[in-house]
Amino acid sequence: MLKSVEDDPKNALSLGVHNLLINCANCQPGQKVLLVHETENDGYFDPNLVGEIAHVAAQLGMITECFNVPFKPIVTDPCDVLGAKMAASDCTIFLARLGDQIRFREKYASKTQIICYALDCAMLSSPFGTLNYAGIDTLKQLIDRALSRAKHIRVTCPAGTDFIGRSSTLDAQYPDVTRKRFPVSVFAPMPMANFSGRVAQRGFLTGTGSNYYAPWSCEVADTLFVNFEANRITGFEGTLKDVAAAKAHYDSVSRKFNLDAHYVHSWHAGIHPGCEYKEPAAINMERWSGSAFGNPRLLHLHTCGDYPPGEISLNVLDPTILIDDIAVWDAGILHPHRIPGGAELLAANPDMATAFANPATRVGQAPCGNLQYG
Repeated sequence: MLKSVEDDPKNALSLGVHNLLINCANCQPGQKVLLVHETENDGYFDPNLVGEIAHVAAQLGMITECFNVPFKPIVTDPCDVLGAKMAASDCTIFLARLGDQIRFREKYASKTQIICYALDCAMLSSPFGTLNYAGIDTLKQLIDRALSRAKHIRVTCPAGTDFIGRSSTLDAQYPDVTRKRFPVSVFAPMPMANFSGRVAQRGFLTGTGSNYYAPWSCEVADTLFVNFEANRITGFEGTLKDVAAAKAHYDSVSRKFNLDAHYVHSWHAGIHPGCEYKEPAAINMERWSGSAFGNPRLLHLHTCGDYPPGEISLNVLDPTILIDDIAVWDAGILHPHRIPGGAELLAANPDMATAFANPATRVGQAPCGNLQYG
């Protein structure tokens, strides 16, 4: 049975680190692992995480180096010193937002590099960190294939989201990250070119983790509908207050970075049943945005900018995703057995089947059950 942090914290943490270093990074004894981490006072990653990973790596016979990088709100490529260290290492693991900020960039991406979305020891010890990397990665590939071959895709949610479309081309290779994600949390971004409809927003609009700016989020007090056609936002509907706030936020962010405010790039949803975010999103919106998205209860769109991931994320709670009229996501519950190859994958990975039968349900909701700004 899959262990969690509540069962045996030390053993479960070791399982998570093994999953990261061996199953994901394919590290071998004698190899050099570079751990890129933020300072202890940044408040995003658990400062104990880097030491725990280094300890287990040493037990596995690996040579580790820890390199501290300051958090920079505006994304830049790694400095030359870090680039040289990455080039000299067999594997680089980012325990820093820098990894997420450069996830779509090519520079210094030739060696194995991992972006860690388990932000603390508890997350790495939970099923989010310990479920076998290869199994979830295979699930991602099955979902990518099912979506690319679908003739008709429809996305809805209880708040009123409703958009339809299809893949751009059969078996398309969609633009994905240049570094590996750990854990694998989402399928490849689905381009918006052939989709149209509306997205219902409750609680807030927020950033994507590409750049950090102020204000990074804005409140949505009621329900805001964002209408779009292909790659263009065509309008906002809702209360006068919410519409005005949304327009002002998009205008502010687009001016700050000289972006196309109304561009809608792509969308994807969470696929990991163990991804859990226990605190309300409003306590730390940046941290929530950088980790909770991997739960199947959340779907998000990349907007404000003609590149992934854009600068403003539209977040949908409890989506239903119909792939050729089959509810693969049903009100936020992902059913892998409803896609070709999914039943066989679950049969071969009983721990994964158990996790999908009892998925994590906390994704940063306020006590009312919805996402809220404050």
